[in-house]
Amino acid sequence: MNKVLSSALLAAMLAVGTPTLANEAAGDDAMVTSIDINTATQEQLTLLTGIGPAKAEAIVKYRENNGPFASVEDLAKVGGIGPATVEKNRHLLSH
Repeated sequence: MNKVLSSALLAAMLAVGTPTLANEAAGDDAMVTSIDINTATQEQLTLLTGIGPAKAEAIVKYRENNGPFASVEDLAKVGGIGPATVEKNRHLLSH
């Protein structure tokens, strides 16, 4: 992919709040650089450290039932997610 297209794709991803990946590969080689906890999908949330499919689903359900997170710290209000998980991922999280 050329640099102009890559830059445009990155700008578009950031504008809509989707996670930014450091490379184009999916799976184990993908490196997350930012995730908006109010718009990320269940699949995108599983890219965070300590967040598997069940916790990602719990985040999405919490958001649907309670509205958007007011802060990154509010992620710890989700059952099964504690302050330690929030701290491990703080550098990647936005709201």
